[in-house]
Amino acid sequence: MPAPAKLTQGSTFKHVVSMSATGAFGLMCMFLVDLVDMLFLSMLGEKEAVAAVGFASTIMFFTISLSIAVSIAATALVSRAVGEGQIELAKRRAVNVLAFGVFFSTAVVWFLWPNIPHILLYIGATGRTLDLATGYLQILVVGMPAVMIGMIGSGIMRALGDARRAMYATMVGGLVNAVLDPIFIFAFGLGVQGAAIASLLARFSMVAVSYYGVVHIHKMLGEFDLMEFFEDAKSISVIAVPAMLTNMSSPLANAIVMEHTSSFGDDAVAAVAVIGRVIPVVFGGIFALSGAVGPILGQNYGAGRFDRMHSAISSAVVYALGYCLILCFFLYQIQDWLVGVFHATQGSADLIRFFATFVSFSFFFQSLLFIAIAVFNNLGKPLNSTLLNFGRATLGTWPLITFFSLFMGAEGILFGQAVGSVIFGSLGFYMARNYIHELEEKEARDILPNSLHQYDEII
Repeated sequence: MPAPAKLTQGSTFKHVVSMSATGAFGLMCMFLVDLVDMLFLSMLGEKEAVAAVGFASTIMFFTISLSIAVSIAATALVSRAVGEGQIELAKRRAVNVLAFGVFFSTAVVWFLWPNIPHILLYIGATGRTLDLATGYLQILVVGMPAVMIGMIGSGIMRALGDARRAMYATMVGGLVNAVLDPIFIFAFGLGVQGAAIASLLARFSMVAVSYYGVVHIHKMLGEFDLMEFFEDAKSISVIAVPAMLTNMSSPLANAIVMEHTSSFGDDAVAAVAVIGRVIPVVFGGIFALSGAVGPILGQNYGAGRFDRMHSAISSAVVYALGYCLILCFFLYQIQDWLVGVFHATQGSADLIRFFATFVSFSFFFQSLLFIAIAVFNNLGKPLNSTLLNFGRATLGTWPLITFFSLFMGAEGILFGQAVGSVIFGSLGFYMARNYIHELEEKEARDILPNSLHQYDEII
């Protein structure tokens, strides 16, 4: 049976750390495999293969972001129902979000698959790099519905406070991928296509693990009813659609960066591709922060515990600061190892070292933005998340990387992104704290007349 609203009790810092750590481990397992993909492919001695996966990953990040967006709706709706004590409503919402995700992801695959070469060409892939990236993506994109199901299943379990089992889906997927990668890339001699096949099979393993946790352990799926689905579709869309737009802004920013980077040659593209693989592995605890804070806010909002909501976001900031200080120092120390293990050329090596030395701490400010996104997505204003993230992806990316690259070359692209993170992370966190205060004041105004009315009745 589903557990009670356990996130409304105990230390908020402990909840933030445990939810973030397990979420980070799951994400890091998934992205670590992408890093291993890049490592194996770099051993082929073909920089076009590394650049191809870099271009393809820009598109794959887009599809994964859509899956995460629908899982955000699952977490927000289910956690709020659990916080209110309405378990049957939580079950109904769980099954309807899953159905929504399957329908939507199938439609995306149907639209995206035939247009893959055109999209890659638009963001700067050419020649053999374009051919390799197209073959990689045409295999991998077929698994998007499986990723969607796995992500939603993890979101449902996070909504219940079961961060450990939510981690298992991505962890198992990562392990399966890591085992199959060398077999398909080297033993079968399939190269880039072998990496894609291994990743596709791993995505289907995520479905089995998520199904087991949601259905057999928590018994959280109600019976599917078409009329109830149409009733819930509006509530799902109100959260999921802005969250999709929010998450699409990150691939948009990556596409802008990749397109701009391509003007500096394949060495710069390969460096950005390596950095793009390193970031989710090293900063997985930051990327998991939004998914960790969301269920805590959702359950406590449903229970009317604003004191714990304030405590949760403060705890998240402390966690993020400590995490970034430790991991940025670690990244600085291993920068030469990264250059060597990925067989980076001189041009690529300079960019990797610049990121590790000067740019990496900007992820603390990205963590502030992730906290703000969790606040708005789970407390009824997902459009604010969309505006903030699109602001970062456009105003906080294109003008800044264009300006700084004029004076700093390819390094200016990384520096411009960092400046955008500082600006929009600080702005987003300020807005989020004010919004929680507004909700608290609104509830206090609503409670006071009701209390006076009850007092009058007693008299």
